[in-house]
Amino acid sequence: MENRFLKTRVEFHILQSFPVTCLNRDDLGSPKTAIVGGVQRARISSQCWKRQVRMGLQEQGVKLAVRTKHLDAMIQKACLDKGATEEQAQKTGEMMAKCLTDNALIFVSEGEASAFADYAAEQGFFESKDGQKANVSEKELTKAMTKISKTVSTRSVDGLDIALFGRMVAASPQMNIEAAASFSHAISTHKASPEIEFFTALDDMPTEEEQGSSHMGSLEYTSATYYRYICLDLGQLAQTLGTEDSAVLDNEMKTAITAFIKALYTAVPSARQSTQSGVCGWDYARVLIRKGQPLQYACETPVKIANGGGYLESSIRALDEFLAAKERMSGSLFGKIGEAVLSAEQGSVDDVISKVLQSVGLGK
Repeated sequence: MENRFLKTRVEFHILQSFPVTCLNRDDLGSPKTAIVGGVQRARISSQCWKRQVRMGLQEQGVKLAVRTKHLDAMIQKACLDKGATEEQAQKTGEMMAKCLTDNALIFVSEGEASAFADYAAEQGFFESKDGQKANVSEKELTKAMTKISKTVSTRSVDGLDIALFGRMVAASPQMNIEAAASFSHAISTHKASPEIEFFTALDDMPTEEEQGSSHMGSLEYTSATYYRYICLDLGQLAQTLGTEDSAVLDNEMKTAITAFIKALYTAVPSARQSTQSGVCGWDYARVLIRKGQPLQYACETPVKIANGGGYLESSIRALDEFLAAKERMSGSLFGKIGEAVLSAEQGSVDDVISKVLQSVGLGK
């Protein structure tokens, strides 16, 4: 079946302001930064935000795959469900997991684990009639598991996150899945440097010798207006979900797009939320549905505060000017087929979802 979503992308250009926070830390506990346009900017890594979007999908009712180092335990449980003994399940889990991962995180759906267990059951859980381990080479087993994985088309049911965020299996490249969603690092649109907070704590039961604070410390924080860029490749998503039934595919695409946008809207990094509570939503977004080359705003020129306000107003103006200029410069190559704007003055996240679905032929 022809992929009618080929080269169609939904691009999210998001501006989001946070007050005093430390949403993403480096190995020293400091807010992450980057030099852009010759000045220091606040930064939140793409991995940090992807994790929260993935958890947001679960809140939307999407059943996620499992990202784990313990694939053996996952297969072991599936084998027990298929009638294996504890010993058979443990040995089978260890044998099959070793084929795909060596103490590394791997994405596997429950559907895949169940299919692996079905195969193991057909093979007598790799035991000969005398109860000894069957002579199965790791290469043969890896090939069989790869083939099984290709036949399990349930990623829209219990592994949509695999389709969205991709999977790499070093031991079996044929199981690799290209991510449909790509995330940039969130970068402050202006110059931003971490600051230091000094804090103290008092003991509720001090002795006579104890005077003043019982504990002192310091931590770093920052505040900024961030630009976020996320690109959802609908062609890749449709390819990964893969089904010959166009009606089923359309329904799965509609469900996936809706859940992804909602999760993207609600996701906020979780670091230090109990002590600094930086739970802020989108301030402004331009969502473009295009068939052209992906286009990200580099924020190369740091914005300045305008009209006595903060950085948001200047950031909105800079983003709009950038997109207008690139659309003019690209001409017919820009390939815009739809657009939605979300701001304090117009629209809602539901309007954004509706516009995206309509633009790609999935809505009324």
